[in-house]
Amino acid sequence: MLAAWAGWLLDGYVTIAYALSATLIAPLFFPGDSRPAALIMTFLAFSANGVARPLGSVVFGNYVGDRMGRRAMLVLTVLGFSLLGTSRAFLPTYGEIGILAPALLFLILFIEGMFAGAEYGGGTALSMEQVPPERRGAVGAFVQSGFGTGYFIAALAYGLLSRALGPGPMASVGWRYLFATSVVPGLVAFALRYSIPESPVFSDMARSGAVERIPAWRLVRESWRELGAALMITTGLLAINGITFSLYPTIFLEYSGLSGYEMGVAVALVNLISLLGVWSGGALASSLLLPRRRAMLIYSAAFLASMYPASLAVLRGGMALALAGSGAQAFLEAMIFAPLPAFLSESFSRRYRATGAGLAYNGGLIVGSFAIPITLAAAGALGFPIAWPLTIAAWGALMIAGMLLSRETWSAGAGDAIAR
Repeated sequence: MLAAWAGWLLDGYVTIAYALSATLIAPLFFPGDSRPAALIMTFLAFSANGVARPLGSVVFGNYVGDRMGRRAMLVLTVLGFSLLGTSRAFLPTYGEIGILAPALLFLILFIEGMFAGAEYGGGTALSMEQVPPERRGAVGAFVQSGFGTGYFIAALAYGLLSRALGPGPMASVGWRYLFATSVVPGLVAFALRYSIPESPVFSDMARSGAVERIPAWRLVRESWRELGAALMITTGLLAINGITFSLYPTIFLEYSGLSGYEMGVAVALVNLISLLGVWSGGALASSLLLPRRRAMLIYSAAFLASMYPASLAVLRGGMALALAGSGAQAFLEAMIFAPLPAFLSESFSRRYRATGAGLAYNGGLIVGSFAIPITLAAAGALGFPIAWPLTIAAWGALMIAGMLLSRETWSAGAGDAIAR
């Protein structure tokens, strides 16, 4: 569980370090554009990372996770992920090498995304295959909370760097320091994973000769309905996550009027609240023995019902309202994520679980990763106070539709699907 959690911590740290630094690096890599256009281009580079993730899920899940083992894949991918995340710190800017600077930024983010894409499927399969069904909700919530933990640490690091360096040095070199520290959670995750045992489910498959030759092909042939519904859920949920959590740093700076230090503190506090949300979602589902799909539907309805007033509070300006609105959003949104690892791992056969869970989750980023540029473009026509809640509602409708079309994976008294 710790090995899977540490990978999510690394993902949260590396991913959010970029989102936190977006307003700083935009003029350095896209200097010829207006400020709104430069921000859109910066987040399009961020989208390249998201688009690459499902490709990494298939490549690493199909050829390593479902054929060589969950542990082997997680050891390999965490090295590539952390080293590429750290390499951002050494990127030359547009002023130094011209058009090659944004090209390198896109390339590094794309390759990094391939390694990151293997994290969810491998980590989910490894952790969920270790525990009985009634405990998977709580365990999955803990694993999922690694992302929020990484976000929290990255936000604190950004806030402390901003205060120590000041606005000018932070804009010129501070973001490099932040990216360079990505190697620390990477080393922690690698150390945890190097010594863990293989999943007992995969070990049993290997002993009995049941390892699939081409897991991805069997996944599409046997479970295309489950995959399609799961992709609807994850596309909506990850799009919402992008235009809330990943966009909060920009919103706090551009619309709530917070300083760089205040923004770092605010997003750190929001992520503490989100950690309470994901743990609460897992604990509540486990204590009530709620089926996975039903729990996600209940949490989604609560999130969408509170979305508009929470958005208005964030945009009113000031630290108190920004924290109140984003905290409410973060808590309820994180609850939706809590049952997701158990739901996805139980949706797919052990023969292609690493591939299936990884593709179902990261496949949502093929479209969902463009949610931030779409929202910023819509804001140019409608204004941000209208475009932001409107796009959240649209992605939420897609997420709910996917849940309604999907099948329940487990309920109290039913058999366990994890060994099939």
